[in-house]
Amino acid sequence: MSAFDTTALPAGQHWNAQDYAIDAGFVPLLGGAVARLLDPRAGERILALGCGDGVLSTELALSGARIHGVDASPELVMAARARGVDAQVMDGHALSFDSEFDAVFSNAALHWMGTPDRVLEGVRRALRPGGRFVAEFGGHGNVATIIAAVQAARVAHGHGASAFQWCS
Repeated sequence: MSAFDTTALPAGQHWNAQDYAIDAGFVPLLGGAVARLLDPRAGERILALGCGDGVLSTELALSGARIHGVDASPELVMAARARGVDAQVMDGHALSFDSEFDAVFSNAALHWMGTPDRVLEGVRRALRPGGRFVAEFGGHGNVATIIAAVQAARVAHGHGASAFQWCS
């Protein structure tokens, strides 16, 4: 099984934490530059949207910021909690926070969320006035080969091409 079992996305995404650590272990390594853009500060509250297995969230917490992670995958939330991350299962399309965070951080997750407007509205609601949103995700230009391969595979297996909402 691959870490990226997308048969039931987006509700209750099925990600295997052990496979994720192998298949996507590079994600937190590449996320360091994005985390530096966030510039987390001691005492501030940061929402990690799509926290995955919590590796990058634990690094953000070294700044003294209080990190709260959300991810749609129960398996990855359990892995994040095992690392000491305050995390909960929550779909990024249904964020239920109201002016609770100084910042929202998302690394390599938004492209898995199919309705950008709903996600961004939840991010806006979650942020305190003057809060900041720092995110990195696969976009049309930098993942064109991957998008073409996924589209071809979907068509070959009779599913039809899917719309990558974040790239249009």
